[in-house]
Amino acid sequence: MFITIESTRESAISLTLKKRILAIDYGTKRMGLAQSDPLGLFAQPVGTFDRAGLFKNLEAMLRNNDVEKIIVGYPLSNTGEKNAMTGVLDRFIEELCEAFPLITVETVNEHHSSRDAQRILVASGTSRKVRQQKGRLDSAAACVILSDYLETPQ
Repeated sequence: MFITIESTRESAISLTLKKRILAIDYGTKRMGLAQSDPLGLFAQPVGTFDRAGLFKNLEAMLRNNDVEKIIVGYPLSNTGEKNAMTGVLDRFIEELCEAFPLITVETVNEHHSSRDAQRILVASGTSRKVRQQKGRLDSAAACVILSDYLETPQ
């Protein structure tokens, strides 16, 4: 789908709508979910869910057939090595691929995504009380993961 925006100088800018990319910040209790905007430029928080809620939301989003792929934050160590949590993520990714076999699932290094999300929330002026709400950090971390992915040439 194309959108044409007319400017005042009689030139047109064409923008191509893309399928969305989803990002998951995995946690053992809660998972943050973010989505790209229709132009594939920005990350937007969707929410924070338990495992069942996440799969239910993904199913609804994929039903619209406007999702290109799912990015999952992969918690490598400072040296880029796997750790105990990556084994848990490997099992989660297998479940994700089994539940949604028609969608591509990729991993990206999420090292420091929660710390970066915390800094963004502080810098945005979000009050300490709001920042401490369950799930606020998880969805912000998913946005950080997705933003990094969107900004990296593929």
